[in-house]
Amino acid sequence: MWRMGDVLAGNHAVWEFDDSDSVLIRFARGMRTPRLFQALGSRRIPLEAVSAATVTAGKRDTVVLRALPRPGADPLMEAAAGQLKETCDPYRLVLPGDRAPLAAAFAEEIRSRLAPDADEPASRFLVEAPQPPLQLKAYDARVGFDGSTVSFHWSRTGATSTKWKAGDQHYPLTALSGLAWSSPEGPGGHLRLLLHENGDAPADPRPDHDLAAAVFGVGCGAVHESLPFAAAVLAALRGRTPVGAAARARSGDDRLRHLSELHSAGLLTDGEYAALRDRFAAEPL
Repeated sequence: MWRMGDVLAGNHAVWEFDDSDSVLIRFARGMRTPRLFQALGSRRIPLEAVSAATVTAGKRDTVVLRALPRPGADPLMEAAAGQLKETCDPYRLVLPGDRAPLAAAFAEEIRSRLAPDADEPASRFLVEAPQPPLQLKAYDARVGFDGSTVSFHWSRTGATSTKWKAGDQHYPLTALSGLAWSSPEGPGGHLRLLLHENGDAPADPRPDHDLAAAVFGVGCGAVHESLPFAAAVLAALRGRTPVGAAARARSGDDRLRHLSELHSAGLLTDGEYAALRDRFAAEPL
């Protein structure tokens, strides 16, 4: 039986039962450690934020221990929306193959402590997000968040004339209905704020012309900088509007689309995806 203080060390991270209801993940520092892990440093994951734990065979005689976060429990994973590469998944621990029995025992201990409603979406964020004030250097702006307002300070060389002529922009949380993070590791990466006045549609579909969006570029707005920033804004925003209320307002199609994204990214197994899909489809809106 795993107890408080027992640790499991793998590539890039050490997992430890911090107390009876949480796992502390401490990420290693070093050239081979993903920069996102280094930026996160450590994370305390309440077990009420976990829906499952699995152990699978990895590459080159390794095993992979993975905790599956509940939908709606972690602002970092909600902001990522399935866009993280497998190697940057903070809920994934790779271990040498000879530690498979230890990994299996650790996973079983996690499963034994899960709440009865572990397969249900969380009604609020349960994992802490990075705390403001935060700064993000994108290609066309410096973006700041002080805990109540997101500010865009346009770059003279990177911003389009549309943004430069409009001047710097400041958006209080009360003006926002949500945000969208598009990974800088893909084409068209950007951070976009969604405004109440526009509903769910951006003011301009082109991020480089949208005054509520910052465009990423090579070396600007990298994942390890922009994703924690997006998670902090999302957590602060959801702190004003309970996740449960937002979930009820979300259409069935949106919920199923989100599940599909998680499944495509490998964050849900076929069985988990099918079970959640069928349950969501059967729920009244």
